[in-house]
Amino acid sequence: MKRILITTFLLVALYSNAQQKLTLEDCYTLVQKNYPTAKQTDLLQQKSVFEIDAINKGKLPKIDLIAQGTYQNQVTSVPLQTIEPVNKDQYRANIDVNQLIYNGGLIDANTKLKQAQTKTQQQQVDVNLYQLKSEINQFYFSILLLQERKSILLSKQEQLVSKIQEVKAGIKFGAILPTSEKVLEAENLKIKQQLSEIQFDKKRLFENLSSLTYTTIPENSTLEKVTVIPTIADTNNRPELKYFELQDQQIEASKRVISKNNLPKINAFGTAGYGNPGLNMIDNSFQPIFMVGLRANWNVFDWNKSKAEKDALTVSADILATEKEAFLLNNTMQLQGIDNEIKKSEEIIATDIEIINLREYVVQSANSQLKNGVITASEYLVEFTNLYEAKTNQKIHEIQLDLAKANYQVSKGY
Repeated sequence: MKRILITTFLLVALYSNAQQKLTLEDCYTLVQKNYPTAKQTDLLQQKSVFEIDAINKGKLPKIDLIAQGTYQNQVTSVPLQTIEPVNKDQYRANIDVNQLIYNGGLIDANTKLKQAQTKTQQQQVDVNLYQLKSEINQFYFSILLLQERKSILLSKQEQLVSKIQEVKAGIKFGAILPTSEKVLEAENLKIKQQLSEIQFDKKRLFENLSSLTYTTIPENSTLEKVTVIPTIADTNNRPELKYFELQDQQIEASKRVISKNNLPKINAFGTAGYGNPGLNMIDNSFQPIFMVGLRANWNVFDWNKSKAEKDALTVSADILATEKEAFLLNNTMQLQGIDNEIKKSEEIIATDIEIINLREYVVQSANSQLKNGVITASEYLVEFTNLYEAKTNQKIHEIQLDLAKANYQVSKGY
């Protein structure tokens, strides 16, 4: 119920008419709350409660109701006429009670093992959910890129429409060739095509993002730009590392259970009932039965079974250590690759700014030449398109940089 209320609050906050904005953190939160696998965390906890409750029931008395009737072809007899032979048909009904007094802490050890197993399974859920962040990043920044491209195209279209009006005036006064308008109109139609493509691509990406977050995100939602400052700290907070740690703890808990299995066990028992014969076997009548006592058992030699089981667990711990080492190695390589991508994008963006400044200067010159009939509209359009391609490239590189920074944070565990 609490999760439903939180999710509802998020949806109301995100998709109300007053605000059609979505942040990257919002997407992360929606996945953590709504993705089907997320439900397993609470379900595993509920399962653990029931299993631990069942384990602790071993501390309570065990009560058995036993009733039996038998017939045997021979019975014990005493060669004395004063003693009546035992009946061949015998009957008994009794209640047996067994109470655990001491078992070396085996029940508590099994309880701690079950708790360790539950924590490990819950952490595996966290690992699976965390890995979805990379997919979220890909969809989110792809939509951001489309938003930027749309903004640039609209700006380009606005300037192009203004230029068409200027060209029409130039044609009217004979300063510009009539075909110039057609060239610019064709480019305007091309921009409309590109805007249409962007709209359909955004629709597809929003559908993918909606599926991944298990919500309905409207197509008119605006994704906010992400300002990511990569973490410089050497610490790695990936959930996989905690998962490895919990697996180690589970192995140690399993070893403790094995150690407890060979300790002495003491039980008190009692029997109360009614039978023929009773405890006095030579009395052929129904008699009450009552008996209490203590029972101890100790498996002093198990043919090194416990040692073999512990050795197997030690090997499992060694295997786990190699998996952790491999994960850290791959993670380090991944971070190095992303860091290189960040530095490359930063350097390219610096060059993009220089390119745009030069292109703007060329377009200004071409604009003056077109007005004076020195160049054709096609020649002007080449420089005009080059300018907006440079602006588009800059936005692409900026989004790639932001994506790389976000992926770096995810790879680092922040």
